[in-house]
Amino acid sequence: MQTLTILALSWQHLLIVAIIVLILFGGKKIPEMMRGLGSGIKEFKDAVKEEDKKTPEETNSTTGNPPNNNSTPTN
Repeated sequence: MQTLTILALSWQHLLIVAIIVLILFGGKKIPEMMRGLGSGIKEFKDAVKEEDKKTPEETNSTTGNPPNNNSTPTN
């Protein structure tokens, strides 16, 4: 249980990290980075929703998996 307390961040830690990020990237760059992150997350969610809408037959044809043949090979 000690590992959980080691990884826990208090508000003071988060404030220090925010100040360091602000110093490193500046006030103008942070909104641009957040916009890029938001659009990336939106694209990922859209792709996941699109993949969920596909039928299993479409999924097999796009992944290149051959159709299941239940015949056994003869020697």
